[in-house]
Amino acid sequence: MARLENKVAIITGASAGIGRASALLFAREGAKLVVGARRQSELDSLVAEIAAAGGEAVALTGDVRSSAYAKALVEKAVSTFGKLDIAFNNAGVLGGMGPTHEMSDEGWNEAIEINLTASFHAAQHQIPAIAAAGGGSVIFTSTMVGYSFSFPGTAAYSASKAGLVGLTQALATEYGPQGVRVNALLPGGTDTQMYREMNNTAEAQNYIIGLHALKRVARPEELAQAALYLASDDSSFVTGTASLVDGGASITR
Repeated sequence: MARLENKVAIITGASAGIGRASALLFAREGAKLVVGARRQSELDSLVAEIAAAGGEAVALTGDVRSSAYAKALVEKAVSTFGKLDIAFNNAGVLGGMGPTHEMSDEGWNEAIEINLTASFHAAQHQIPAIAAAGGGSVIFTSTMVGYSFSFPGTAAYSASKAGLVGLTQALATEYGPQGVRVNALLPGGTDTQMYREMNNTAEAQNYIIGLHALKRVARPEELAQAALYLASDDSSFVTGTASLVDGGASITR
């Protein structure tokens, strides 16, 4: 039996990278999906690819900073598929980068609003629906940056992503009695558009590769497998964790 058979999942940031890879994997494992992102054409392509492989998915575009959009994603899941079991809150941005004393309020706020506050709003709407379905899994995409180590010039990104770990722990303790598990996925370097934006020279990429015990960065599909574990009943006794999937970067410093 497929690991997500009869499950309904929301995935945000699904137009590319880890979110897209996870949507394809979750669908192959039997989940019915509501995929969200800002770019309609990329979501349409994803839904078509899932359908061609025999899966079921619907798309809803929007900005995760909107609590109304978070609510609409949940309503879409329930109205289309009858319930919600899994939410993978994966959308994120780098936000303002560079020396902290030069960072604009806009750069700081972008990171906090999209990476942290949007996840808070998402959970507010997702958790009651998941609890009503008998329990399930909420996953946030955090990062090793700001947790096991950080880099100069990443104050907004580090703070916003570290905040997700605290949010994860609080929600896990609050809603565990209702059967809702909450975990944070902490990737190491992963070959996504965001990674290439942050490390836009061969020198920078070689430096990041060298931080990992495996001496490479991950493919998005490898992070999708970790998300699948947290989404599935294979992790039925796992909650409140900061789940490092970092190629050994946290042990090589």
